[in-house]
Amino acid sequence: MMSISDVAKQTGLTAKTIRFYESKGVISAAPRGTNGYRYYNASHIAELLLIKRSRMIGFSLDECQQLLALSTNPDRHSRDVKQKAQQKLIEIDLKIEELKQIKLTLAALTDQCPGDKSAHCPILESLTKNG
Repeated sequence: MMSISDVAKQTGLTAKTIRFYESKGVISAAPRGTNGYRYYNASHIAELLLIKRSRMIGFSLDECQQLLALSTNPDRHSRDVKQKAQQKLIEIDLKIEELKQIKLTLAALTDQCPGDKSAHCPILESLTKNG
């Protein structure tokens, strides 16, 4: 059994994050000792690492919870996991395209701005105009 600070060190997550995941039911509840402290075990570490790594590659907390459920389900099918990963790839591709458009717009606005001591600023004018 490990304390929350030990788990935080092993996972690279903060104690606050670990408590949040537990309060939201994302990870299984840690039993409490007679002193009221939570005590974690190796399965909690595995759950937290799966969540942390899933978050790092773009999965939402709800999606992480679904992946965690699949990871503990002995009757799971790899196609279900692959389908979730493929859907995430599609979402990431769409986000990349959105970011490219944002970059082009911001670059065009930046090019229009003289960047001198005058009050005239095409960037602000564009951001504040109607339509």
